[in-house]
Order: sequence, then C-alpha cells, then structure tokens
Amino acid sequence: MDDMTGLSHASLLDRLAEVAVRVGLGGLQPGQQLVITAPLEAVALARRITEHAYRAGASLVTTFFADDAASLLRYQHAPDAGFDTAAGWLYEGMAAAFRGGAARLAILGDDPNLLAGQDPDKAARANRARSIAYRPALELITNSAINWTIVACATPAWAHAVFPALPEAEAMARLWGAIFAASRVTTDDPIAGWAAHNGTLMTRRNMLNAKRYAALHYRGPGTDLRVGLADEHRWMGGLTTAANGIAGNPNIPTEEVFTTPHSRRTEGTVAATLPLAHQGTLIEGIEVRFEAGAIVEARARSGQAVLERMIATDEGARRLGEVALVPAASPIAQTGLLFLNTLFDENAASHIALGQSYSKCFADGGAAGVEALRARGANTSLIHVDWMIGSAQVDVDGISADGATEPLMRAGAWV
Repeated sequence: MDDMTGLSHASLLDRLAEVAVRVGLGGLQPGQQLVITAPLEAVALARRITEHAYRAGASLVTTFFADDAASLLRYQHAPDAGFDTAAGWLYEGMAAAFRGGAARLAILGDDPNLLAGQDPDKAARANRARSIAYRPALELITNSAINWTIVACATPAWAHAVFPALPEAEAMARLWGAIFAASRVTTDDPIAGWAAHNGTLMTRRNMLNAKRYAALHYRGPGTDLRVGLADEHRWMGGLTTAANGIAGNPNIPTEEVFTTPHSRRTEGTVAATLPLAHQGTLIEGIEVRFEAGAIVEARARSGQAVLERMIATDEGARRLGEVALVPAASPIAQTGLLFLNTLFDENAASHIALGQSYSKCFADGGAAGVEALRARGANTSLIHVDWMIGSAQVDVDGISADGATEPLMRAGAWV
C-alpha cells in the first residue's frame, strides 16, 4: 500500500532500516558485530536492518525477539518469588559482546497496556531485578562505549493503544505513517535530511555549552522549578561520537538537546504536561515538589501507586539524572498524538528524567570516574524515567553563575 508520499510501505520500511544503520548507528566498522532486540511483530523491519548491516560490513548480526504474550503469561502463572529473578546470563552475554566491540540496536513496539491490571508490585520487582542484571551492559551503552541506536516499529497492540477507536489495519497505517514521518524517512533524501537536522541540534548545544548556565528556571501552569546544572556539565543532542570513533544518533527520532542536572540543586514544583506510560500504567497529572534535589511530595491524578513505587526504587530515583530542552513546535508535538512510548513522547516536549545520569554529559566524558562525577552532581539509580514538563505555556530562563538571568525559551519556543 502506498502512503501520501507515493512510496510503498516496503520502500519506507527499507528507508527506515537504512537510516537505522547509517544514521542511528553511524555505520558499522568492517567486521563489527551487531546485537538487535525486537518484538516478534518487528520481524520484517529486523530483516531489513540485518541486510543493511551486512552491506555496511557487519560480520555477524544476532537478534533476540521478545513476545509480549509470553511475558504476560509470567504474571498470570509464575510463582511470586520468580519476580525477583532476571536472565542475568543473557545480560552478561550482552555486556561481553559490547566489551568486545559489538554495536547495539533496539527496535521498540511494546504494548503500553500490557501489564495494565497486573500486580504493580510484581512489575516493580521484575523491573528492578532486570535493571540490576542489565546494568553492566547498559552502562556500556549509555556511556557510549559503543555505537548504538533505538528505532520504532508499529505493532497491533501499540497501534490500538494510540488509536483505540480505529480498526486494526487503519490504526497500524496511521501509526506507521507517524513513525516514518518522525524518523524523517519520508523526505526526498533522508540521509541528507538527518545531516541538516543534526546541524540544527549541534548549533543549539554549542550555544548552550558556550553559555555555561548554572541553572535553568521553568515557569508555567503548576510549574515554578529551578534546576541546578551539574558542575562541568556539557550539553549533547543529535550526533554522539562513541569511544570507537563512530558518530551516530542514539535515538531515531530525536528533537532534544540534553545535559546532566546537579542531583542536589533542584528546587520547586513542577507539573507534567503529558501523561507518562510506565510499566503498563498511564500516570496522569503528575505534580511533584523538590527540595535540595529530591522529591519530597508527589501526586498524580491516576497511577499514584505506580508513581510512588517508581520513586521508591532507590535513593537516586527521587533525584534528576537528565534535563532536556525540546521546542513545543517539534514535528512530534505537531502530530497531536500521545504515542505512549517515551522514544516519541519525550521528543514532543521539554522533559526531565528521574534516576541515573549520563557520564557522557560532562566535559571529560566521565573519564574522571564515578566518585568524581558524583562530586560534580551526577546521580546514581537503577531507573531512568523521562517525563514531559514543557509546552507552549512554559517559559525557560538560563541562569548564569553570577545570578544573571536571560530568556532561553518563551511559550515553548527557542528565543
């Protein structure tokens, strides 16, 4: 079936696969291995990516497929003690692959409502066990020891969650159309389009790095928040150069520039501007208050119990690990869709993330070590959960070390 671009679905899928390899991963070194994870429904996209990876010089592509239905069976039939267990052997193998130089690609298409109606305590315990087991591998990814990227694939369950009133075929077509457009594969030359977009993001992050703000001040409905920035922080966004020298885009799509806040210097109140889909629950109307960097009050119109379990994961779960600026007029925001998927929703609005910070968002790329980063304000946690706080009603000021204030964003637009 052709879409409004005149290109067939197969052609757009192939373009997305090419962008995933050439733009997302930044290409592959000759002989480099690639590890892919994907839902079962993403077989067609995974195969297209595999072909482009081999054409780019990959020596071996290994794909692990996940089955939502099988995951749900665990909650229905597994013994209670099993929810404190994770496949450590699998994650140890992934960490070994990444230490050996393998690239990483994740295809997302999860059912955002998969665990709705399941015991939230079991979900929290399972997520914690997985986070602990996966951490050695995840640190290699988030600290850009290797080239990695994330792309999306429409699935029936995800499409139904986003378009619940539409027949499955129409919902899938609408979601695929949104994915293709947001991933910038509907233009005449997607690779050139991504180069131009990365140039825009580079200009923004260079400006912010030159400003050297000590804090950001957010003001809007329900929001009066001052976020102190970590000492020696650096802004990133768009292209990221991994330790292996390959420059790629970790997220397809992406509209953000981001950095590390100081874990002890956030003060004030903030209200979420979009719902947060987390562990099968839609958390709506989040409002929190920070003191000395930590959440001291948290409430939500719905999903309160899941929110409370999330911030109780560990001490760092109440503190910020990321702050990101996204214009309210971003292409993803302009769709008017709630994707119920952080890869997309975080690129619809400026956002913050509770939990683990990125060592790469420091001037030395984190080379000074964990203790030095902690002294500069880096946060440590088993979680990293993004939620949206920006909109066309939110202003952002940059505050310099001497206290001088200047407008950075007005009504959600860059000044």
